[in-house]
Amino acid sequence: MSVENHFQFAKSDNHRDIILLEASMRDFTFCKHAHEEFSFGITLAGRQDFFSLGKHHKSHAGNVIAINPDDAHDGHVGTSDTLRYKMLYVHPDQLSPMLKQAGIQKPDSFRIKETVQDNPAMQQHILRLFALVENPDTPAMAYSSALYEFAVLLARQEGIHQGQIYRRKDSALERAREYLHAHLNQEVSLDALSAEVHMSKFHFLRRFKDYFGMTPHQYWLNYRINRAKDALEAGTPLADIVFDYGFNDLSHFNRRFKPAYGKTPYQFQRDFLQGK
Repeated sequence: MSVENHFQFAKSDNHRDIILLEASMRDFTFCKHAHEEFSFGITLAGRQDFFSLGKHHKSHAGNVIAINPDDAHDGHVGTSDTLRYKMLYVHPDQLSPMLKQAGIQKPDSFRIKETVQDNPAMQQHILRLFALVENPDTPAMAYSSALYEFAVLLARQEGIHQGQIYRRKDSALERAREYLHAHLNQEVSLDALSAEVHMSKFHFLRRFKDYFGMTPHQYWLNYRINRAKDALEAGTPLADIVFDYGFNDLSHFNRRFKPAYGKTPYQFQRDFLQGK
């Protein structure tokens, strides 16, 4: 095999059932094979050519590839340029419960119809899943929430739309919110949170998002950021805020805070206190 062909498989310590492949190919050809998992990939550079389900497919840079479990396919470089791509393998046992809560009536027989797609929304979801799996500090609830959001996107492609907003107070979901508030600087698992309100975790994911408009992890992160903002306004040292509100380190706090407020925590605190 040419030294220019490189295949790197990775598993997260927190998500051992999820496999991520990062590949670079110049002259390698995959034989016909099939996976037990759903395969979700993005062609990053070059062109990926393959044969599957009786058709020849060409995936250009930026395209999404989606292959169902047990679908036989091969693969090779389509041009003289180096092919680079990433592929995430998700077992049906993980995706099917999410699909069910997203509105798919028969998730065990669910199949993605388009093998190659020019779909920016799907690309962003897959890139987000890549990043979560690659980061060893990703909480399990963050990955579960992102996978559910991805399942909702797949359901929308089938014409199924979620998002009912509950108008009445739901005591179970309000209790879940109180639980998140009470565990502000601790790691909260989806299993523990759903057990607190006596729901299956997949049913809970859907109910929580419908009620609050965010997944549990998104809500929890947003709440922590807002409380951290209050502490910044009060002049609390950054190091104390990082510890008190459960961020891994200052860099992690920066990455989470700036997209919400347009400034780093230091800039926000400096400008707020100088403006008083």
